[in-house]
Amino acid sequence: MRTVPAGLRGPGVTLGTGCWFRPACRHEFVLWSDMCGICGYVNGGGIPAQEAIVRAMTATLVPRGPDDEGIAISGPCALGMRRLAIVDPKGGRQPVRDETGQILAVCNGEIYNHRELRNELAKCGHRFRSGSDAEVLPHLYERFGLSFPTRLNGMFALAVWDAENRQLLLARDRMGQKPLYWCRTPSGLAFASEPKALLRHPEVVGNLSLAGLVRYLLYEYLPAPWTIYEGIFKLPRGHVLIWKDGRLRLERYWDPWPSVEQRRRVRARFSTPHAAAEELWRLLCRSVAARLMSDVPLGAFLSGGVDSAAVVAGMCAAGAEVQTYTIGFRDPSYDESAWAREVARHLGTQHHERIFDVRDLLDLLPSLGRYLDEPFGDASVLPTHLLSRFAREQVTVCLAGDGGDELLAGYPTFQAESVARSLRILPQAAVRATEGLLSPLPVSHANFSPDFVVRQFFRGLHRSVALTHQWWLGSFRVLDRLRLLTRDVLDEVEADLPERELISMEGDQFPPDDDWVNRLLWFYQETYLAEDILTKADRASMATGLEVRAPFLDPAIVEFVNALPGSWKLRGGTGKYLLKLAIRGRVPDRVLHRKKKGFGIPVAAWLCGELTGLVAELLAGPRLRRQGLFRPEVVWEMIRAHRARRANFRKQLWTLLMFQLWYDAYMDRFGGEIAANSGAEARSSVR
Repeated sequence: MRTVPAGLRGPGVTLGTGCWFRPACRHEFVLWSDMCGICGYVNGGGIPAQEAIVRAMTATLVPRGPDDEGIAISGPCALGMRRLAIVDPKGGRQPVRDETGQILAVCNGEIYNHRELRNELAKCGHRFRSGSDAEVLPHLYERFGLSFPTRLNGMFALAVWDAENRQLLLARDRMGQKPLYWCRTPSGLAFASEPKALLRHPEVVGNLSLAGLVRYLLYEYLPAPWTIYEGIFKLPRGHVLIWKDGRLRLERYWDPWPSVEQRRRVRARFSTPHAAAEELWRLLCRSVAARLMSDVPLGAFLSGGVDSAAVVAGMCAAGAEVQTYTIGFRDPSYDESAWAREVARHLGTQHHERIFDVRDLLDLLPSLGRYLDEPFGDASVLPTHLLSRFAREQVTVCLAGDGGDELLAGYPTFQAESVARSLRILPQAAVRATEGLLSPLPVSHANFSPDFVVRQFFRGLHRSVALTHQWWLGSFRVLDRLRLLTRDVLDEVEADLPERELISMEGDQFPPDDDWVNRLLWFYQETYLAEDILTKADRASMATGLEVRAPFLDPAIVEFVNALPGSWKLRGGTGKYLLKLAIRGRVPDRVLHRKKKGFGIPVAAWLCGELTGLVAELLAGPRLRRQGLFRPEVVWEMIRAHRARRANFRKQLWTLLMFQLWYDAYMDRFGGEIAANSGAEARSSVR
């Protein structure tokens, strides 16, 4: 494989040796990036940190935090922060320190229980200079040490530097709502909210990771700890990473799944679904009230579905004057605005609605690769971004229903699993024969057409439950990747490694003594929720300067719901049964019984119409041969079959298009070539 020559530099910003970064246009960072960002690095051997390096890293995060900048140097460690001021806009500058100045901290996100923590710490003699939620962090560390993240209720990515002990701690929130990337450097360790900030460090190159590529093709996103960049990793949700004297330690500080004894106690106390539903409503109202904390305008997303309706009902119960926001589309098969209006009328919110057409979505595509930082194949990021941009015209914070499906079995795949469990007892030959009978079915490009659903069902059917659901959700199975990837790539990376990882995960980590619904919910929470749904919400909203909060992901709700029987979540083919009990009479009855409809867009039809030019450009044979990653004849076989309606390859082709958009923004335009990586990087990165 080709590698980046040691002396290669792009024509953009250069910092020392071994680092190059060229934005696609002069104002790229300003137009498309997250808000509220942290970054920093630490050197081993007592080498002093340089302000110029962390300032260059922080400069890439300006759109995440347009209101303020903070930088602190403490011996070998440098911390940087760009802030969007939401709590204590005037006084909440970062980095923050303890009384001695020896403990420094930066934080991206919100600590919802900071007032309670502040009161507790003040009683122990700690003194505070501001009303900022972040200021509790160095004091908590001083009092509780490395275990202090267990005291936090919030969505956050944070770093704490202990100057006396020469120790750096990184932490990510329990459910993974805020991103945090890290990498080893020859001198120590660097971290940031976005990969683009890491690429400004002089010892970080960021070549393409082939291990990341094969996982992206399966998942349509990059599951933690993997990223698309060689040597750069995501900190998994609910984990801390500790650096001390050049050694790293990765630890999980929270597990959302209760023990057998904890489940027994919860189920004894709430012995019926109705009793549990009332407790769920109480916890949801408490969670919503905590997330109304803001010194700037606040509203809510409202799709007309069960989850967002429940959140808005909780806001109304808290006595808030609620601003709700929804978008619709002129294509009625993708439009949910009428449902949102019905919920808004029922709850008496101040409702705002805007109708878009296909052109509005397509206009976002050229920028998609830049503000996502990594390839991301979930097409619903486009309407999510439009909704965020619309809401941001009036508010800075929005509450949303993210997490309800993964906690309470809301996806149609849970009903499909009921059928799959019966078919798995059949011989594999019989299943393959049944799949073969589907070939005469006409191919439709409509949203979740029956032929697509049935074919996708049999395409994903496998003995492994985790693998079945990932093949239902994702794009390229292992056989597909073996055909798609070039021989050079296959010589460098194990194409079936992601599948083997999933099967191992299922065998080693699925809650072994719980029912199948809960075991499956564990898988969705570990993978799809953290790295697809929450990544989409974070990037799509924060690219517009909007903060999104998810009340369903409060730890008390997660722990309570996960302790309950799966049959209370999926009951008689009805998903989210418990939540529907909880909000019955509080939202319109029709909303409780409507069929789930995702935030979809007509990708299959676009690939035969509006996107034909982009497909021809980004998936052209000469381009693919020059990249050396994908076999052009296989890609164009899929394109021809899709256009002729012999097959529906919308997921596969969209996944490839999104990779190419990212590649243009972060690889091709930087002069970068392909650096092979077998996957040993992650296994050897933490010792």
